[in-house]
Amino acid sequence: MARPTTPKPLLTDSATPARSRPRKPRDPAQPRLLLDPMPSRVEPCLALLTAKPPKGPKWSYEIKWDGWRGAIHIDQSGIGILTRNGHDWTRRFPTVEEGVRRLNVGSAILDGEVVCFDDQGRSDFNLLQKSLGGPRGKRVAGEAAFVAFDLLYLDGHDLRNTELSTRRHLLEALIPAGDPIIRFSEDFNGDPDEFFEAACTHGLEGIIAKDRNSTYRSGRLGDWLKIKCVASDAFVIVGYEPSAGAFGGFGSLLLAARKAGQLVYVGSVGTGFNEREASALRKMMEKIPWKRKSPPVPYSGKRQVVWQQPTLIAEIAYRGWTGDGKLRQSSYKRLREQQDDAIIFDLDSFELTKLSERS
Repeated sequence: MARPTTPKPLLTDSATPARSRPRKPRDPAQPRLLLDPMPSRVEPCLALLTAKPPKGPKWSYEIKWDGWRGAIHIDQSGIGILTRNGHDWTRRFPTVEEGVRRLNVGSAILDGEVVCFDDQGRSDFNLLQKSLGGPRGKRVAGEAAFVAFDLLYLDGHDLRNTELSTRRHLLEALIPAGDPIIRFSEDFNGDPDEFFEAACTHGLEGIIAKDRNSTYRSGRLGDWLKIKCVASDAFVIVGYEPSAGAFGGFGSLLLAARKAGQLVYVGSVGTGFNEREASALRKMMEKIPWKRKSPPVPYSGKRQVVWQQPTLIAEIAYRGWTGDGKLRQSSYKRLREQQDDAIIFDLDSFELTKLSERS
């Protein structure tokens, strides 16, 4: 998995390697060439969750980075760092913005992940969230880096209809070797089971498998697959079970996922909280403008529940699903927000993936 020290030449029909650099003023004597307009935003390609890595020559494999999905836009007007939902968070990642300025490019869109690394070089979402001041903090992340894994636009050319292997070839040549802030996400082409096992052994979140011949298609369409060492996803909190003796005054949180465009109850979580997290979470729940007397999801249980407007989103680790569609061995990890790209778990996409695995 070692990266070569000399960048690969950009793909070109000429004998001379093409180099990406700021454009010079056009010579009026030269013909006017058509250039692709640069998109203001690209809906990202998302990975489908699957239980094990796919095999075959068409697949390449990368580390699954534990951070915030982001897109870097570079043009003559400046640099923009957009979250997956289109929020402009450039000012919150000054180190990434400064790193982008070192790229020798006139215009580009890089797809990747904003991360913070721990002492062992692993990306850690909790470190990133802490650097920003917590789930709803407004601080600037002074130690963030950007791991780039795709290139969607380069110097007047829209690359989304180009196969992944070519896009990544161009991307690798664009990023300076050894740059501490803007990094290239290396791929692994050996046995995927061994790569996945190594990722889990080293405490990583998992791996991503990508169809090297695929074009860039927005949405969760199966060109990219994610395989997690321990399953964790975002679920919306729809209520809590009060308990005077528990941290924060609640015994468990009731959770919901999406199915056919609606929220459905998928069980509860009552572990994983420390005293500080539980107290902070309870204060957030008390600030929600209104409580519901009736559940916001179909519910036939007998618990005493304080129902809430489905506003807060929690990242939940779990070991699978029960036969009646509830989370098994769930544990609270952290609070997420829609603005930090938390996407509520979609049961339709999950069931479609399981169906494709059986076929």
